[in-house]
Amino acid sequence: MDDPAGPADPAGHRTVKRSLTIAGHATSVRLEQAFWDTLDAIARDDGRSLASLVAEIDRNRPASLASALRVFALARAAQRPGSPS
Repeated sequence: MDDPAGPADPAGHRTVKRSLTIAGHATSVRLEQAFWDTLDAIARDDGRSLASLVAEIDRNRPASLASALRVFALARAAQRPGSPS
């Protein structure tokens, strides 16, 4: 029998919608779980909340918020020691 939640997603491809308040406005963003995990880790490493990190990215974004979050997460991951250039 098929799992009603869908197939297993070990690579984090499943998209997840999160609701956040940015600059006093409620918004929702849908990203792949792998990106949420990365953004959560970045916020934790920076000693701040995810909402604070997303608000900063939102203030400086040239594209959609979801795209800006993905690009930010990739850029920060590339800065980690041992990351491929």
